[in-house]
Amino acid sequence: MRQRLSLTSLAITLCLFATASLATPHTVPLSELFPNPGQTKAAIVINKVLERYHYRKVTLDRDFARAVLARYLDDLDPNRAFFLAHDVERFENGARRFDENLRRGELDVAFDVFRVYRMRVDERVAYALELLDRKFDFDRTELYAFDAENTPWAKDTAELDDRWRRRVKNDFLTLKLADKSESEIRERLTKRYQGLARRIHQFDGDDVFQAFMNSYTGTIEPHTSYMSPATSENFDISMKLSLEGIGAVLRGDNEYTVVQSTVPGGPARDSGQVRAGDQIVGVAQGLDGPMEDVVGWRLEDVVDKIRGPKGSVVRLQIMPKSSGSTAHTREVSLVRNEIKLEDQAAKSYVVDKLANGPGLEIGVIEIPAFYRDFEAEGAGRSNFRSTTRDVRALIEKLAAAGVDGIVVDLRGNGGGSLAEATSLTGLFIDLGPVVQVKDAFGKVEVETDTDSGVAYDGPLAVLVDRESASASEIFAAAIQDYGRGLIIGEPTFGKGTVQTLIDLNRYVPGDHDDLGRLRLTMAEFFRISGGSTQLRGVEPDIRFPTADYMTKHGERSLENALPWTRIDPARFKKVGAVEVGRLTRRSAERIAGDFGFKMLTERSKLMRDVDEQKQVSLRESDRRAEDDARERRFKADQDRFLRSQGITPVDEDADEIDEDALEVQRDAIARIEVDEAARILADEIQLGRGSNAIRSVMRN
Repeated sequence: MRQRLSLTSLAITLCLFATASLATPHTVPLSELFPNPGQTKAAIVINKVLERYHYRKVTLDRDFARAVLARYLDDLDPNRAFFLAHDVERFENGARRFDENLRRGELDVAFDVFRVYRMRVDERVAYALELLDRKFDFDRTELYAFDAENTPWAKDTAELDDRWRRRVKNDFLTLKLADKSESEIRERLTKRYQGLARRIHQFDGDDVFQAFMNSYTGTIEPHTSYMSPATSENFDISMKLSLEGIGAVLRGDNEYTVVQSTVPGGPARDSGQVRAGDQIVGVAQGLDGPMEDVVGWRLEDVVDKIRGPKGSVVRLQIMPKSSGSTAHTREVSLVRNEIKLEDQAAKSYVVDKLANGPGLEIGVIEIPAFYRDFEAEGAGRSNFRSTTRDVRALIEKLAAAGVDGIVVDLRGNGGGSLAEATSLTGLFIDLGPVVQVKDAFGKVEVETDTDSGVAYDGPLAVLVDRESASASEIFAAAIQDYGRGLIIGEPTFGKGTVQTLIDLNRYVPGDHDDLGRLRLTMAEFFRISGGSTQLRGVEPDIRFPTADYMTKHGERSLENALPWTRIDPARFKKVGAVEVGRLTRRSAERIAGDFGFKMLTERSKLMRDVDEQKQVSLRESDRRAEDDARERRFKADQDRFLRSQGITPVDEDADEIDEDALEVQRDAIARIEVDEAARILADEIQLGRGSNAIRSVMRN
């Protein structure tokens, strides 16, 4: 399945933290879906800004224009469920001078495509509702291709009818497997299909323009996007209000709302039941409000349902990524809350039961995000919170406890302040460059640690995973390049680009309607050794076996992502070198017999299988068998691991759950990788590299 990350979607989903509401939707007549002069002006400005300032050089030629049209059709109809082949042929014929049209800001083709799309949606919804009055044969062996992006456009209505028959049958079977009655299934699907048509009818001209321009920008690179005036206003509101909500970033993926990431300290992450890749299929308000099916909803409308005031309850019906396309769902109740800085703060603990030898203790510092209280700093408060300040204090605490080494845990850390990534690196090195930043004009600037001295010069390891991104990658890369410590875990996310928000109005003098804003990729991060963190991320010195199944993840999974490249290295001096051969062999021997890693590896395999699945059976017995097999595969290894730790497994789907026992279970699973990282660092200490003692050399 093609992975797309629309930054407009990300901007919109930031409103999950806010309490503002969207305007009351209304049906927009087809006669209003034509471009206006303001959109023409905005398109011309966007062309010029992209061609001049985007990091990837853009040439608006015929080939690029064809790619934009293809992307727009794919974005509107990713599963080839609405347009017919002759529709697409007509669009392509009408766009033979599309490059010239776009350069002049002429958007007639884009709006024509959308008007046809809306009519095709009406036709398909009418047919889907007709199908709901029929009986389905769930004993018949046939398949439904739920990921049909590479399937040719349907040549006629009969072929499209067959695709929709399978689609509706699959929707029906999915709910049937979830033990819904036939009457409830028909009612729910009727509302779903009618809702699809209703929401498409609510698209106004600005919505169409934004959708098209994001197909345009997405053809260049996945982190550049356009925000219409309405979206910009909503974005501003969300940024000015307290971060109240569930603490999640969402994206649209075909007709599903998918959890892109969760925010440290937010209700979603703290619940332990909402994870990256999960699909939100239903939303309900309060403890007993009715659950609304949100499959096929616009992302903005799902966000509007989820967000709300502090202290209120929202219930989410979630289809876990591990369940694939089966009907296994769970309901999660979350209390919307303000996400405070201290909820994201670094914390530490000591691993003191290592198998490597008596008396060896390793300190662990967890860093969920790179944070800095800019408001307090701007107000002149000398005691403002920051990652670097908090970690410095934790190092002193661990030093006082007499630990033999430190593991910095950056798993799940999506980044944050670049200044903090630089200053945090400075706690472990004595002066020098940390990261290079190259802009769209080829100018390279170096972010440098300018404070002399170090806070800690003892044995060090950094634990990373596939969700470690941006500032996390900058820190890990610098530690690796200096030879200052071991990098352990999985290849990181690979987000090595820099975005800025541009107000398009500044490029057009005089009075005019608001033109909206452009989120623009304008620079790239490079390691001090010269290679970028983009796309490849940071490759660990010692890889965990879960990394073997990362086929589609992070920046690597996004269309049109900038490639990995390199520039000249900065001037720096390595402070050490890590010999990983013996450490890797020792770790592999331990992991081979470790029930915890067997469970994590099997989960990674399962996630890979889910990602690669393109179709499902429409035979009920086959689907039930598939669902049961996946569930058994998921739980068997987990239960075996927990019992090996003396923990009685908790059924997370039970009606009544012992929350304390569940927390113990989650902590045990979270500790599998960090405990092995501690053992690897202990191995390094025992093999004689460097001093076993911590020296805390604090800066003046």
